[in-house]
Amino acid sequence: MSSHIIRHHAPEGVLEAPGYSNVVGAEGRLVVVAGQVSRDAEGALVGKGDFTAQARQVFENIRLCLAAEDATFREVVKLNYYLVDMADIAALRAVRLEHIDDADRPASTAVQVGALFDADFLLEVEAWAVVPAATT
Repeated sequence: MSSHIIRHHAPEGVLEAPGYSNVVGAEGRLVVVAGQVSRDAEGALVGKGDFTAQARQVFENIRLCLAAEDATFREVVKLNYYLVDMADIAALRAVRLEHIDDADRPASTAVQVGALFDADFLLEVEAWAVVPAATT
């Protein structure tokens, strides 16, 4: 029997959300990925002025961080998005679908911010995942 259970749903009485789950229940070990921006392994900005290129690098960074804890996007239960321009939300959703199956939509929050810590960054994303608890 698996020690890892993730449930995605919209409870009765709450409008089903487009593109994310209202509630995600999970059992296991928590993995938290700090906000990722579009920097490569050497620290260089990827995709200056190109939201889609930046989003792809952000999701690649998240993938690498998850892998360090033996996790994948399938175990992601929560995503927090910080966008400089909410007009980019459709492009963000398209890139997210390259990594996360629509049936496994994590709970999500998207916030438009005045700026990120560097004016060239258009997006920052935090991820929370739950993986099977270690067995002894």
